[in-house]
Amino acid sequence: MTSRPRLLLPAAFITSLGNNIQLLGAALLLVRAEGSMLDVGWLFIAVAVPQAVLSPYFGRLADRFDRRRLWVACDVFSAVAALALPIGLALGVSQQPLVYATNFALAVIAAQFTPASAALVRERVPTAQLRRFNAHYEIALQSGMLLSAALGGVALQYFGPQALFTFNAVTFVLSAVLVFLIGRGRVSEVPETTHREPVLVQGLPLVPLAVLFGQGLVVVTVFNALLPVLLVGEWQRGPAVLGLVDAVGGLGFLLAAAAYRRSATRFGDLRLAVGGFLLCSALFALQPLFGVPALMGLVLLGAFLFGQSRIATRSLLMTSVDESRVGRAFGIANAYGLAATVVVMLIAAAVTDRSDTRYGFATVAAISLVSATLAATTISRRAASNRHAARPVVRSSGGAV
Repeated sequence: MTSRPRLLLPAAFITSLGNNIQLLGAALLLVRAEGSMLDVGWLFIAVAVPQAVLSPYFGRLADRFDRRRLWVACDVFSAVAALALPIGLALGVSQQPLVYATNFALAVIAAQFTPASAALVRERVPTAQLRRFNAHYEIALQSGMLLSAALGGVALQYFGPQALFTFNAVTFVLSAVLVFLIGRGRVSEVPETTHREPVLVQGLPLVPLAVLFGQGLVVVTVFNALLPVLLVGEWQRGPAVLGLVDAVGGLGFLLAAAAYRRSATRFGDLRLAVGGFLLCSALFALQPLFGVPALMGLVLLGAFLFGQSRIATRSLLMTSVDESRVGRAFGIANAYGLAATVVVMLIAAAVTDRSDTRYGFATVAAISLVSATLAATTISRRAASNRHAARPVVRSSGGAV
């Protein structure tokens, strides 16, 4: 059977759509039941902690077993777990424990899905095509996240939670079918890229790349928590403004994915990964200072820079290790990102509660800059060492060996 890796793109879109609908719908259920912010916070903790703990181990499993089968299995079990929520609601099971239990189960499955999906992409997509594919892959993920907010809210309001979560279960089934249809055969490597598209940097250190990749998850998650407090709580704006700012951020990310290949050709993936993230972290501190119009402009620019950095880091992380260890690499990155998210979220919340969101944004920016700078320094040193080792040694006679 011929491999069809392009089917991974709609599968990633559908999976992203389903995961975010599940989380959004569960959070709205808790709020409707007059749950406190702490109840919603525990929901996010229940999703983050199992992934942070299990991702490194599950990453090793992704390198030992068939990645395609693992992705399909994750989708099938996710469909079962998602379907348990509407069935439980129909049977009159207590809502709050049911929401926590089903989302915890889905989080455990996601801890296997993240490294398995990344490893399958690396296995089926030739190195010369990774840059283009990863840009399209991120577009698929972000499009799924953006659509989930609108689709989930409308479906919950007009059709109720049972229909919403049943639809969510169907999305996982569709993703499993698409991944099954890609076939068993691996894609053979194609000739290296031309001078217009340089070869991806290889041989970079895993841990700092994983930190840089995981730090992106920290920034996005904490930003999504701080933004409603800033707009609704402090600036007294309505949900429509919040949705508009989110849409602007999504637009910036989609523009980043469209521009990524040209930027990577001009600057290189390593410079794009490091420089883009450092600039984005600096902009993060400025976002709550100048009102809504300036916030939208800064969010658009920040998302544009962050998106390109994110795609470049994904490509570098995929090629920093042998293909047989890609699952482990993304398992480590996912574990760090989720664990750091919990810690930074608590710090930002404590700072914001004692002051205001300006200091919360500044605190997150400072932590991100320090983390990214340390990771970037280590990566740059290794890259420079690799370049030095690759230079020919010149003998005294002028000949090179």
